[in-house]
Amino acid sequence: MTHPIPKLRTRKPTGVVPWPKILIEGEEKSGKSWIAAQFTGSNKTGQAYWLELGEDTANEYVQVPGADYLLIDHSGAYRDILGQIEAVHAEAKRAAAAKEPPVVLVIDSVSLLWRMLVNWTNDRARRSNQGQRKLRQDPDAEVKPSMNLWNDAYERWAKVMYLVRTMPGIVLLLARGKEVAAVDGNGDPIPKSKDWRVEGHKSLAYDATVWVRLRREEQPQIIGARSLKFQVPRDGEPRTMPDFSVEKLVFGLMGCAIHTQPQATPELTGDLAQAWMPKVKEAAKGGVDGLKKLWREVEADEELTREEIRVVRADIERKAAELKKPQDMSDPTSDAARLRAAAAQQDAETEDPAEDAPADEFAAA
Repeated sequence: MTHPIPKLRTRKPTGVVPWPKILIEGEEKSGKSWIAAQFTGSNKTGQAYWLELGEDTANEYVQVPGADYLLIDHSGAYRDILGQIEAVHAEAKRAAAAKEPPVVLVIDSVSLLWRMLVNWTNDRARRSNQGQRKLRQDPDAEVKPSMNLWNDAYERWAKVMYLVRTMPGIVLLLARGKEVAAVDGNGDPIPKSKDWRVEGHKSLAYDATVWVRLRREEQPQIIGARSLKFQVPRDGEPRTMPDFSVEKLVFGLMGCAIHTQPQATPELTGDLAQAWMPKVKEAAKGGVDGLKKLWREVEADEELTREEIRVVRADIERKAAELKKPQDMSDPTSDAARLRAAAAQQDAETEDPAEDAPADEFAAA
């Protein structure tokens, strides 16, 4: 059976300049946090949030002339940090939908976010069975993380950067940068040659709209920009910006304007079931009744395929099971058991999911 060809959906480009994600990196004490704090009080922006990761300036830097931001509290754990960024992302979407000035998020610093993930990866390698055997033989032995562990670290980094890229507001990514000895393809130093390194995942520059560098004894420089309003020379030399400020960059050089809201970037999902997972988590807060309600909503969604319905309902089952006491888990009359039975019945049927009758557990709800 062939599927009907989808109807082509198109629109005219708006030409609106999107809110930028600005990487501000540089040497220690070069003014990165100062410049970010100064921007948070701009009368062209909305609420500013400061996410401090491993630094200790945010409490004091609210005294910078013009600074006006809320400091985000977090436990230091990755899950909590990600959750707080998700909360800012949701607030930025609300503000954009209400045609309010853009939300501003400062992350200080993404270098220490990546360092946290590197340390986590190294610790996991040392805790592994292979790592433990090696360390028992030599407590000072080098334990190199395997590729799957590095992939896990990158996945966590990518989740943060995805929220940054799709944030319908302005994001300032502060990072540490420094001059280092240049090395060749074999990793050997090149005599009398210097290079510059930004501390963070190697994809950091790709995630930024504009890349700014600060050095103590030099004028601020724009290393690169994705913009049609101004250009950075392509001869390898950065663009020097005397009297630099983020406000001048965003609302001057880049041409952003508070009266023209950029088009929201749709979130990418591997399948439609993925977008339902946060809904399952939220529904579980309402207990089994909340999960019952969501079960009916899943059934009514005509865009979901049979496989996607099974995936979402399996997640609902797991949440229902977590809500029940261990002794109730084996009870065939329990909510979790009924959910499992309904899902098994769904799997066994071959008709169009939209035509499936709801499970007994939900029919009378």
